[in-house]
Amino acid sequence: MSSFVTEVLASSGKLEKDDLACKISKLSRKVEETKEEVTDMINKKYVEFMPSMEGAEELLDQVESVSKDIDLLKSCIENEVQQNLHDAVTEYAKLKQQLEKNTAVIDLLQHLQEFDTAIEEYHRALQEKNFVVAAKQHGKARASVDALKAWKDTELPLVHSLSSEITIQRENLIYHLGEEWQKLAVWKLPSTKTELTSEKSFLKTALHLNRGGSKGDESVPHALLPSILQALSIQGELHKKIKLFGQVLFKYMLKPLILYPSLVVEVSSQPEQGAVLSLQCTETKAEHPDPSQVYTKVLTVLKTLHEHLFGTFLVTKKPNTKTYEKKVSEILGDLIWEEMSECIIRECLVHSIPANSSQLAEYSEVIKQTEDFESSLKEMGYLAGDSTDLLKYARNINCHFASKKCQDVIVAARKLMTSEMHNTVKITPEYKLSIPKLPNPSGGEKERKESSKKSAHYDQQSLENEKQLSPNTLCLPMCRISESVQQLMELAIQTLSEVVGSSPQCAVQLFYTVRNIFHLFFYVVPTYHKDNFLKLPHLAAIQHNNCMFIAHHLLTLGFQFKPHLPLKDGVAYFVDLVPGFRRLGARCFVAQMNVQKAEMLERLSTARNFSNLDDEDNYSVASKAIRQVIHQLRRLGKVWQDVLPVNIYCKAIGTLLNTAISELINKIMMLEDISNVDGERLRTLCQTIIEEGPLVFNPLPDENKNKKYQEEVPVYVKKWMTLKEISMVLNANLQEIVDRWAEGKGPLAAEFSCNEMKSLIRALFKNTERRAAALAKITK
Repeated sequence: MSSFVTEVLASSGKLEKDDLACKISKLSRKVEETKEEVTDMINKKYVEFMPSMEGAEELLDQVESVSKDIDLLKSCIENEVQQNLHDAVTEYAKLKQQLEKNTAVIDLLQHLQEFDTAIEEYHRALQEKNFVVAAKQHGKARASVDALKAWKDTELPLVHSLSSEITIQRENLIYHLGEEWQKLAVWKLPSTKTELTSEKSFLKTALHLNRGGSKGDESVPHALLPSILQALSIQGELHKKIKLFGQVLFKYMLKPLILYPSLVVEVSSQPEQGAVLSLQCTETKAEHPDPSQVYTKVLTVLKTLHEHLFGTFLVTKKPNTKTYEKKVSEILGDLIWEEMSECIIRECLVHSIPANSSQLAEYSEVIKQTEDFESSLKEMGYLAGDSTDLLKYARNINCHFASKKCQDVIVAARKLMTSEMHNTVKITPEYKLSIPKLPNPSGGEKERKESSKKSAHYDQQSLENEKQLSPNTLCLPMCRISESVQQLMELAIQTLSEVVGSSPQCAVQLFYTVRNIFHLFFYVVPTYHKDNFLKLPHLAAIQHNNCMFIAHHLLTLGFQFKPHLPLKDGVAYFVDLVPGFRRLGARCFVAQMNVQKAEMLERLSTARNFSNLDDEDNYSVASKAIRQVIHQLRRLGKVWQDVLPVNIYCKAIGTLLNTAISELINKIMMLEDISNVDGERLRTLCQTIIEEGPLVFNPLPDENKNKKYQEEVPVYVKKWMTLKEISMVLNANLQEIVDRWAEGKGPLAAEFSCNEMKSLIRALFKNTERRAAALAKITK
């Protein structure tokens, strides 16, 4: 029966594995038997020396027969067994593919089951207000849907429905969480129509904080607040909620508390409902908030929020890390700290910077208050890190003091420069700037004693010269300067006084600020008052005095503070500014002098060249021009009286009078024919100037003291003697003229040249022998 089955299988081209094994084992036994017989034969032939030729041939035939069987078996394996192996592998691959498909279907069904279970748990937890469980189950359901979406081989319409369902349930969860969040923090804000421009507009601001459910509501879990916050965190909505809350908190509560000193926060506790934060207004005279008050008000708000809302811990986990706890207050702190600290610096700390260096030591209390403020915030979790911009700003008080001081000084200086210049103060030679007493840089008691001993020793020696300089040497002459310039110099000295005891950086900054004051004066004042300097002689004179006053004190100002300035040797301090201020004052006054000269020459130009004065109209016009010039000089004399220094006053009036006299003399010398009437009237005009000219010299209010300067008119008017001589010539005969010429040695020769004198004689006298003889005597 077995052979029949074998034949059937062989005829069908299939050979079982067991039959092959059987044949192989039989062949193996035959090979072993043959090997033993061959061995036995060799032993007999070569060891026992027994001839066995016939046996060897039989064994040879037997070996050949076995070899043929082996070849047949090998051929069978190659042709049939390998074909069977290929078919088996193909069938195994199909079975494996079917198994994988079945496994995927099982996974799909498992994900669907997990989704269904998660959704059911989600609904149950949501109904029970167990928001953390609901959020976690929603996350599991979403993970199941995401796993289904990742199954690419088959597209199920069910997946789209599940995706829509999971989105709807997420929005449902967020909606419920939003409602609970609104119950936790209820805002009462001012009307949107109200302009938030004063502290009164914020008085309606209030924040109601609830703990998350009342005691009487048994359906509400005890730990509802952490559940709401944790669920919002899981859904990724907590950051958005706190960001919006932080914006409203800062705009309507924290910022007003920082801005307005009169606003305070009031906390009213309600046992069953939490607490209420509201803003109240108190009376205060402070313009800017005090740092300690600001810190107290801000901490009151943040502590209340920490106790009722943001003190909860959240369990979070980052990828590839362990879970850790994080306070909700950290999120709020990260969102509002930067803006809040900038507001505190800008609206509070900036105004708390001392105005004087003597107050810097007291500022250490503000630094300590800032450190305590940040420590409290770190304890509550609002702030992380060792040092913030707020604390750095408070600690860097020296730099901020110098910057604020410099800014305030420049603003005050510019205000003085652009103020009215009419208000003046009188400066006498005895005037000195009030420089505060500066401490000895060495500060050693031993050095002071030694210096006092040395000075006493020198006093005893009495090495003074018998002839000494006047006490007024190198002092400013008596004049008037603007009150604003006096205040400007006092401001500069006060600023330099702040250098004492300041840090080197602060001292250098203050020093260069004072230099900038004078640079600013150099450009601002001439530009801002330019028109007034040209229109008003009084202001031009005051500006001249101002510049000379500043230049005078800049000579020594730097050296008085040199021991307290950390500057290198070779620094010019303020001496380099002196020539510029002197030129500035002189340029301003010279410009006004040119304006006055132009007006004077314009008036004289209406005199019709002083010709044909025998005509009443011409004489009237010429006389009027002279009178106008005298009146102009008198007006200037009154304007500049007691303003300009006496020597500058006399030089200025003398220069203008000399300009008028020179113009009159030039016009007379240009006349070719002067009649007797013309001569008389020209002499009258000259006498008018000679008589009234000295009277314009009134530098002092006391008339008796002015006589000295009226007698010194020739000193200040170069052409004064020339005017007197020409006035004499206009009324003299030929002999008198020749006598005053005195062969080129008389007073006429000192004022006129030969040609000028001859030209004047030809114009005054007719062509006669006497005139010719007189002209012949006009020689050097």
